[in-house]
Amino acid sequence: QVQLVESGGGLVQPGGSLTLSCAASGSIFSISAMGWSRQAPGKQREWVARINIVETTEYADSVKGRFTISRDTAKNTVYLQMNSLKPEDTARYFCYAQGDGTAWGQGTQVTVSS
Repeated sequence: QVQLVESGGGLVQPGGSLTLSCAASGSIFSISAMGWSRQAPGKQREWVARINIVETTEYADSVKGRFTISRDTAKNTVYLQMNSLKPEDTARYFCYAQGDGTAWGQGTQVTVSS
C-alpha cells in the first residue's frame, strides 16, 4: 500500500502563490504516476495535474500556465507550484498515486481570498 501526506495549503490573496507537497511512503516502487485533484464545496472532484515516472506532465486547462507539477525522487515527494491564484482555485487539494490501484491523501485546504 501507498500512503500519501499533503502539506502546504493555506490562505492566500488573489494573484498570490502557494506550493503544495505530497510525501509518499509504503509501496512506492509500485507507483507509475502521481498527481493532484481538487474539490470545492458543493462541486465534483476535478483533476488538476499529473506527472509520471519519466516526468511527463499533464494539466487541466483551468490551471495550464499557472500551476507546475514536479517531483523529487530522492524524497518520494511531488510538488504543485501554484501561481497567479484565483478565487475559483479555492478547494481542498488531494494528492493521488497510481500503481496497483489508486491511493489518495487526506487533502490540504487552499483558500484564495482577499
